[in-house]
Amino acid sequence: MTRSVPHGQTRHQVHHGARSVAEHAAAVRDLLNGVAAGDRVETLPLGKALGRGLASDVDAPLSLPPFPNSQMDGYAVRSGDIADGGAQLRTMPPVPAGASPQPLEPGTAAPIMTGAMIPAGADAVVPIERAVPDYFLASGDGRTVTLPATAQGTYVRAAGSDIAAGEEALAAGTCLGPAQLGLLAALGIPEVPVYRAVTVLLVTTGDEVVEPGRPLPPGKIYDSNGTLLEAALKQAGVTVRRSGISTDNPAELTALLRARSQGADLIVTTGGVSKGAYEVVRQAMAEQPVEFLHVAMQPGGPQGIGTFDGVPFLGFPGNPVSCLVSFEMFLRPALSALLGAPAARLPLRARLAQPLTSPAPKHQVRRGSLQPDGTVRLEGGESSHLMHALAGSNVLVHVPAGVTELAAGDEVEVWML
Repeated sequence: MTRSVPHGQTRHQVHHGARSVAEHAAAVRDLLNGVAAGDRVETLPLGKALGRGLASDVDAPLSLPPFPNSQMDGYAVRSGDIADGGAQLRTMPPVPAGASPQPLEPGTAAPIMTGAMIPAGADAVVPIERAVPDYFLASGDGRTVTLPATAQGTYVRAAGSDIAAGEEALAAGTCLGPAQLGLLAALGIPEVPVYRAVTVLLVTTGDEVVEPGRPLPPGKIYDSNGTLLEAALKQAGVTVRRSGISTDNPAELTALLRARSQGADLIVTTGGVSKGAYEVVRQAMAEQPVEFLHVAMQPGGPQGIGTFDGVPFLGFPGNPVSCLVSFEMFLRPALSALLGAPAARLPLRARLAQPLTSPAPKHQVRRGSLQPDGTVRLEGGESSHLMHALAGSNVLVHVPAGVTELAAGDEVEVWML
């Protein structure tokens, strides 16, 4: 799949000033606009649409509930038949759920089950617990039940009280979770138009990186980024194509990308985007319209963005926390905004359990654990290699640029992971 070259980019560029988090997030959305604009709509049965973004508005073809029904097990009555002091009413045949009942005769009460259709003429339900006797009487034997006065509409679910026919049930861009799919099923809709999942070619780079399970020579480290990002991408509904680990040879990386990127919507690499002497991704992109820059964010400052042979490209830093923060701050929100999936992270407010400091020019993203009392405990420091601290966290803690110190008890924004 080919993409056009971003306007104003003709070859590899290096951005010398720090870009704000908001500016880079917008740039990533712009980069992926072409992915979202393509022919990405497919129709899936509800059982296969979990986690997808809805491609068009869905209006309710019928009302929910489709008919007035009982909220309780009890007796369906005409409220006007019962005086303030109560009344004895003759019982009619019971109304089970799923039945089409006969109209309620004046001066009678019909035993009715939860969810059953309210008989024509009835306008209220008396719960079985308030009846005397407090159990259902068999009909046809002439027995009566004593019921208290009940206001019109009591324990009656009106037709369309949830949603009326013709109203918008779900808007385009909604991420389809269990509740949304359940609503569609309740409306009798068997299939739904959704955006096709994005396919990402994921490439880990570095001569120092070894696949887990293999011997670890001196000076080498195991590759955590591949597993970390693959899991994050899959959890976000992305189809991931792993390439294995690329060496620090630019020609080999270029050949790998050309061989594996056909049909991919996006290329994501980790490592090789900083200003060091052996930054393989920067070297491999020398003739491509790719920009390498620094975002005013800690961790995750070094970033690459552009296209490789027309395919959108994002280069994330090599430290594991940096690459996950990059995904959470830039790629995940762009997919959510453009394709409706994954669901956007819900921002919450929490109070710090301990003080922190942050560099003034940068948006700092710390890892933390949200506690039952509404406080957030920081896990580890600000360093980008602290995988154990990341694994013990359930939120990302945001400290905006310009904030240098926060005390225990100060309020911060957190994103649930």
